Amino acid sequence: MTGTRVVRGVTGVCAAVALAEAVARLEVVDPELVPPVSAVLVRSVALAGDPVFLAGMADTVLAWLVGLALALVAAVAAGVVLGSVPWLSTPSRIVVEFLRPIPSVALIPLAILLFGSETEMKVSLIFYAATWPILLNTLYALRDVDPLAKETLRSFGFGPLAVLWRVSLPSAAPFVATGVRVAAGIALVVVVGAELLSGGTSGLGVFLIEAGSAGGNTDVTLAGAVWAGTLGLLVNALLVRAEQGAFRWHFARTGKAAA
Repeated sequence: MTGTRVVRGVTGVCAAVALAEAVARLEVVDPELVPPVSAVLVRSVALAGDPVFLAGMADTVLAWLVGLALALVAAVAAGVVLGSVPWLSTPSRIVVEFLRPIPSVALIPLAILLFGSETEMKVSLIFYAATWPILLNTLYALRDVDPLAKETLRSFGFGPLAVLWRVSLPSAAPFVATGVRVAAGIALVVVVGAELLSGGTSGLGVFLIEAGSAGGNTDVTLAGAVWAGTLGLLVNALLVRAEQGAFRWHFARTGKAAA
């Protein structure tokens, strides 16, 4: 089944690439605006040896990793507390539902004012955006833990912390991992968007905006975008593989694979 999905995915990508190449070669659109895919791919390979581009990618990935790690720790801790203490459930839900829809890019001016360092600004925005998927998945997962399993442990004399450690957290862990995977994609979009809009000095977004503003470098801009997409694809694939390896018992029980 997995092999079939891979074949279909590769087929779809190849068809899209071929169509885009044909559109450019036939000059259905201005080639200066939309260069052939082959030219973009060649430029993408060339960027792999560009030290300026690689330094910008490294800055983006570093901010992404730090922000995502901080969001994971904070969101899981908050989710465990809010999901385990009944009287905190309703007031916390109101606060979460109020803050969650606020777009991270709308907070860029505030982040610039609050944080002097460009890296700190990006990390703070990533932290804010990545917290919500992990927090919500943790909350919902803890609320859906089998009550019979918890009552069984209590009947054997186990306290609240033991029930949390032995039943609630293991049961919620696969859903938390899914939240991390969703948050990772969101965080990547946010960090590149923050670099594009904040006028920073380094990062993938800065590279894209400088390439676009130079004029006549559409292939360079698109090549940078190809690397951004490739990075997102690799991150998702690695997280899916880690999720499947760590929670085989969950996927065997549900009969599903991580999407």
